[in-house]
Amino acid sequence: MAAKRWLPFLGAAFLLGVVLNIPWLSTLAVSVSVIIGLAAWWRAHALDDVFYRRRFHYTRGFPGETTEVAIEIENRKLLPLSWLRVQDRWPHAVGPRDENVLAPSHLPDEGLLVNLFSLRWFERTQRRYEITFRQRGVYGVGPASLQSGDLFGLYEQTRTLPSVDRLTVFPSLLPLPPQDVPTQDPLGYKRTRRRLFEDPSQPMGVRAYHPEDGLRRIHWPATARTGRLQVKVYQPTSGRVVIVCLNVTTFVRHWEGVDTEILERLISTAATLVTQGIEAGLQVGLISNGCLSHSDRPFRVPPGSTPRQQAILLEALAGVSPVVIAPFERLLLREMPHLPYGASLVVVSAIFTPALNETLLRLKHAGRRISLVSLSTDPPPVIPGVESIRV
Repeated sequence: MAAKRWLPFLGAAFLLGVVLNIPWLSTLAVSVSVIIGLAAWWRAHALDDVFYRRRFHYTRGFPGETTEVAIEIENRKLLPLSWLRVQDRWPHAVGPRDENVLAPSHLPDEGLLVNLFSLRWFERTQRRYEITFRQRGVYGVGPASLQSGDLFGLYEQTRTLPSVDRLTVFPSLLPLPPQDVPTQDPLGYKRTRRRLFEDPSQPMGVRAYHPEDGLRRIHWPATARTGRLQVKVYQPTSGRVVIVCLNVTTFVRHWEGVDTEILERLISTAATLVTQGIEAGLQVGLISNGCLSHSDRPFRVPPGSTPRQQAILLEALAGVSPVVIAPFERLLLREMPHLPYGASLVVVSAIFTPALNETLLRLKHAGRRISLVSLSTDPPPVIPGVESIRV
């Protein structure tokens, strides 16, 4: 019952004690009023300046790895907390090593990490847990719900903290033998001192016009500024660029459903290929017709060769969902203008339709270098000029 609803009864009791000359009744009414008022004020300010944090040692890892998290709670005010209950939503896929620590919740894939505290003024305390990365994905931990009240246990107050921490579980890497991974043709050209291709999307400067230069190369602002014909100079392609093209469709008709076992193996195969490519010093990119978590469109990761690039690629593969937005062959044709011309394509797929085979043949005739990594139970299709490898 709210404190203001007690006032008419306590006021009546106080007046009755005064009128009937019953001192204990008036004293009782005043005492209860003071207790209720103090309890209401305590409840109103119990959760003021209370801070809750999760401090993870690592926020990313591979399945089977463990890390430590410190749950920190701090009371930054003079008012102590006789009791404080914290309920934190926690996915089982990245939950504590001891699964019994999580209390059940209304969601089958999540539990509640419940902690009870008693904090004095300006006190901070920590509790540590060891969590295990169990399943590929990008998971949100939180939000947390704080619940506290007055010293007498009359009232309670609840506050939900909006902060959510993200934990990423990378795909498992498969023990693919080096000879089964296309490392020469599909994963880039050999080094050469000659400039074979230029990327028209990456201009790097201007130079004087040569008779063999086309009109499209002329840089008109620079020509007007200098008074002589100037042409654009583009960034040369290194020739050691590979784009992993992941087809997440597991049935010929994608609306028939998803084979989760095949999907996870597709993603693990792509993760293994990009990891081996980065370790070989190649520039590796990624495109897929699957959606990232919390997104509704296919994604593209531009090629790169830095250690940071490997983390970006693995994070993207960790968040791939089974939702198919566009047919894979349509995605390939749409993304080709955005990819470096000298890049080699590694197509990872578990199904092969006549439309996809025709698309790969068209790309091959257009000068693209393509290799096929098949996870199909049937032998991969024979496409002239396309190397096929069955995993």
